[in-house]
Amino acid sequence: MRVVENLNAALHELMERDPELYLLGEDVVDPYGGAFKVTKGLSTRFPDRVLSTPISENAITGVAAGLALAGNSAIVEIMFGDFVTLAFDQLVNFAAKSVSMYGAPVPMRMVVRCPVGGGRGYGPTHSQSLQKHFIGVPGLALYEVSPFRDNAAVLAEMFARQEPCVLFEDKVLYTRPMNEVAAPFRLDEQSPGVARVSLDERPDCVVIAPGGVAHRAMAAMSSLLLEEEIVCTLLVPSRLYPLGLELPPGTRRVFVVEESTGGGTWGAEVAHQIHRAHWDALDGPVTLVHSADSVIPTAPHLESAVLVDASTIHRVIRETLRG
Repeated sequence: MRVVENLNAALHELMERDPELYLLGEDVVDPYGGAFKVTKGLSTRFPDRVLSTPISENAITGVAAGLALAGNSAIVEIMFGDFVTLAFDQLVNFAAKSVSMYGAPVPMRMVVRCPVGGGRGYGPTHSQSLQKHFIGVPGLALYEVSPFRDNAAVLAEMFARQEPCVLFEDKVLYTRPMNEVAAPFRLDEQSPGVARVSLDERPDCVVIAPGGVAHRAMAAMSSLLLEEEIVCTLLVPSRLYPLGLELPPGTRRVFVVEESTGGGTWGAEVAHQIHRAHWDALDGPVTLVHSADSVIPTAPHLESAVLVDASTIHRVIRETLRG
């Protein structure tokens, strides 16, 4: 099963289980079923609760927050995650604050889905990874789709939090198979919600990467093993914030990989937490790996030069460990 099919099945299951759940977004109804077909079939099964909306991310998110405040549940699809910036006020100043500003806890069961990331030639305003702009907002939890975790479990966890959540979905994952790991690496669970891809032997370093760049990290791990005899363990968390990462015992070097540009990122927050908890045990500071400090070009050869890829990860790890 591909990631898009797993996500679609999770939404079907959720809509069937919760009769008070609404899904809103631009062009989400059949026969279109969303720009990336994640909502395919939902409006046919639940025609009164799957609603195509005008092109206004601010309005869509505001309606969803109102539904949540009234006791319903809501899922918003932002067609391209770049435009969640238009809903920033509704998310940060209304939805996230509504959890706690009325004198008693108020459940706000809403999820905003954001397709993000480059690699498909969509250009500067349809290819960004803007996760860093939502880090640290009280009452707002952030998740990223992982090819190593069932989306039904992710969505169930998000709604169980009873606070607004943003689910980032890297577009390059949609066509990827679930739980695909190349030999000789194996896949298991490091802790609840954190997948681990590793060998049986003790690693030279730990790589932490969200789901969208996990396959690029694994490709780098393979080339590092074959060409440099460097052994890596990969951790892939599905929840970005609040953080919930634990390093494997004996970890000496850590790399954090993300597709965003550098500066005030999720990776920097991970590094801060690791430094506070493990500084005495590390051989050096956590190393961050980002895309280039640039807008994302449309031309494929220019886009690939800007976005973080397996060769970039390989180079940074090799140079850091070997000099």
